[in-house]
Amino acid sequence: MKRIAIIGGGISGLAAAFALEEHRRAGAPLEYVLYESSPRLGGVLRTEHVEGCVIEAGPDSFLTEKSWAADLCRTLGLGDQLMSSNDADRKTYILVHGRLVLIPDGLMFMVPTKLMPTILSPLFSVKTKLLMAREWFHPPRAADSDESVASLVERHYGRELVDRLADPLLSGIYGGEASSLSVRAVLPRFAEMERTHGSLGRAVLAARKQMSQAARQPARPLFASLKNGMQQLVDALLSHLSRSALLINMPIDNVRAEAHGWRVSAGAKTDSFDGVIFALPTHSAAKLLSSSSPELANELGGIGYSSSITVGLGYGREVRQSLPPGFGFLVPRSEGRLMLAATFVHNKFPGRAPQDRALLRCFIGGAHADQVWQLSDGEVVGLVREDLQEILRLRAEPLWARVYKWKAAMAQYGVGHLDRLERIEHLRRQLPGLALAGNGYRGIGVPDCIRSGSEAATQVLTSLHLI
Repeated sequence: MKRIAIIGGGISGLAAAFALEEHRRAGAPLEYVLYESSPRLGGVLRTEHVEGCVIEAGPDSFLTEKSWAADLCRTLGLGDQLMSSNDADRKTYILVHGRLVLIPDGLMFMVPTKLMPTILSPLFSVKTKLLMAREWFHPPRAADSDESVASLVERHYGRELVDRLADPLLSGIYGGEASSLSVRAVLPRFAEMERTHGSLGRAVLAARKQMSQAARQPARPLFASLKNGMQQLVDALLSHLSRSALLINMPIDNVRAEAHGWRVSAGAKTDSFDGVIFALPTHSAAKLLSSSSPELANELGGIGYSSSITVGLGYGREVRQSLPPGFGFLVPRSEGRLMLAATFVHNKFPGRAPQDRALLRCFIGGAHADQVWQLSDGEVVGLVREDLQEILRLRAEPLWARVYKWKAAMAQYGVGHLDRLERIEHLRRQLPGLALAGNGYRGIGVPDCIRSGSEAATQVLTSLHLI
């Protein structure tokens, strides 16, 4: 009988446990134990229900382009609970000089593909529009090394587009800044498009033309979620796992590689395992691996993380009717606001709030979150309301408010991140039975974390000759 420890009970750890459980039920001679330091499992996937509103403490959805989350939902019997975003009503605004400006039609992430909407949009200056026109004639360019997203985007479209689009879009995902994020790790398609086409605009249109020549299928919605919230995925996973194998309130004190396995110490109890999966933020994994491999710990500790704060606000019918249509807005750092983004949740997904309620989700990330981290929830809500009053002229008192703080939870893929991952993988292979999972490696979203956990389980099972 092989024994495997999973350290970390977020979605990556639970996905790893589920993969192991499936093999155990199929007859593989294994048992597993999952250690979670906090009182609950699921990590940042947490949902509250208040007065008919579905409030997400962490991610509110996942990208449909990456199938791992939806596939897992279907495997767990949640296929009929999946729901799509209201893409017919999808509009997003950018705050520019204190005014909300609609992102023009035809922008693929941040690449303009339609001439007239871009020309007529007040989002960009004449100088930026001229740079967009010139970008169509960029020759192919193969980069010798990694660079920041800001560097690539500025080379194609100028600094203004970095400030008004690239940085706000990426802030909502990573909580970091385009000037420090790796283009090869965060936007590998952009690096490849520049290499093959030169112009990002021409590359996007070429890709679209290829798709149109293939068998026509209905366009997929951009986002998907679950009817009762993302917590539904956690609950379904837990129902498929052995409760006796899930240990909460169990922080790990020490993990040590031995001649024929691993020794894991938690409190007064020490146990031996044949394999171990670290489903933790890389800085936490680094501390536990420092005695077994100082080099690996050093590389893991070099991956940065940012903190975030999510504020959920509920309002009545009058506020709902007064808000602009669409999914919400993004706030460039140059605007000097605390918030980086706000989502009109009642518009983004059906059934997230009763018809007489407005549900707003406000996001504070990175350095902005650090600045207000020590404030009380009431003080954070007050500062968010000040921003909303200035941006939306929203003066009404919320019916209720919820504040969720996530310390050092969002991995920052800095320039050179993929090179670091190669070094990490080389060092990991020197420790038999070790696997690494989480959002610190090759994707920060829910689908990526699920894939990461499943692949970590496969790595350990393979090293133990169980598959």
